[in-house]
Amino acid sequence: MKSPKASTFIVTVQGTSMVKLIISLVLLLFLVFSLSALFTSLSPEYRIKSNSLGSASTILNGEVLYQLMGSENHYFLQSLPEDSTPNLSSLLFKASTNISLDDPRSLLGREFPGFSLFDGDILVAGEGTNYTNMPMESPPPQEVLNIEQEAKLQNTEKLENAKANESADTPLSTGKRKMVYIYFSHNRESFLPYLKGVKDPNLAHHSKINVTKIGDRLKSQFESNGIGTVVEKADIMDKLNKKGWTYGRSYDESRNVVQAAMTKNDDLTYFIDIHRDSRRKKDTTKKINGKSYAKLAFVIGAEHSKYEKNLKLANKIHKKLEKKYPGLSRGIIQKKGAHTNGKFNQDLSEKAMLVEFGGVDNTFEELNRSADAFADVLSEIFWDAEEVSNTVNEKGEKK
Repeated sequence: MKSPKASTFIVTVQGTSMVKLIISLVLLLFLVFSLSALFTSLSPEYRIKSNSLGSASTILNGEVLYQLMGSENHYFLQSLPEDSTPNLSSLLFKASTNISLDDPRSLLGREFPGFSLFDGDILVAGEGTNYTNMPMESPPPQEVLNIEQEAKLQNTEKLENAKANESADTPLSTGKRKMVYIYFSHNRESFLPYLKGVKDPNLAHHSKINVTKIGDRLKSQFESNGIGTVVEKADIMDKLNKKGWTYGRSYDESRNVVQAAMTKNDDLTYFIDIHRDSRRKKDTTKKINGKSYAKLAFVIGAEHSKYEKNLKLANKIHKKLEKKYPGLSRGIIQKKGAHTNGKFNQDLSEKAMLVEFGGVDNTFEELNRSADAFADVLSEIFWDAEEVSNTVNEKGEKK
């Protein structure tokens, strides 16, 4: 038989242990919540994440979930196309291995270092577009980015005299309001026909003859359609060199430029980052009505909250181009995941886009025709949206 003192001692010890247990649980919960808050508050580039798990999770999209729920409740199946039944064995294989039988890059990307830099998903395929000829931008050698070592120019006599097409008179105008902002994250991307003695696509860079001239053409066309436009001529490459930043940080620097512009002018609505593809002429050129055009490709970053709005706009432009200029658009490419930017500054606006104009072999005659076509289509979309929102009158004044 235990003595009263012994019983009291046992109860005291048990009570102390229980208190310690409760305190430990509270501290553990506090630690878990603190760590969770810390990880979720970090900028996306510093967060701990698994690319494999992220890729696997994207396989189970809304359509697949509807199909799974529809196996129990057939009401969900009514909102899906009749031929949309998923191949469960293929989905399980892809989810468990991150390898798609329809895309050999999913296997090769793990075997070859740097291969994932050319990764991406074709959301909308234009004429002739597939995974073998997707838009590609290879970082140039550092020496070619120095102005002192850039190539001499050729075939430039007619460039300054090229005039934009006169658009039909429009009764609408944004007046003094600037609505479109055109900029160039890779502002020195150039074209081989104008670089004397240069044959290597990776060397097609120049400080004077480059993609910024496409911006000038677009500005002329937009303004002839009554839409005030700003062309940003900041030399992003020069800014990178002065800061000692690598070419890979081009979007970080152009982001600073875009944000400064947004601060100065809150009328800016459409943000267009103009680039040039590294693909050769067979993939980047299209003849329409006997005239040669530089094909267009839309690149959408998927790692931000405005992704769906940007994709919707790109899709609308693509469809209108298909209707008015068949074959001009190469389609819409999505970029996300490891080894890519994933945003391309498109998180700054619901009407932001990155457009690849032609490739290294295209001429400005071809590029200008494409700029005219792009401005034609986007101007229609712009004024349709303004008419719906009823925010601008014929004098360009806000209502």
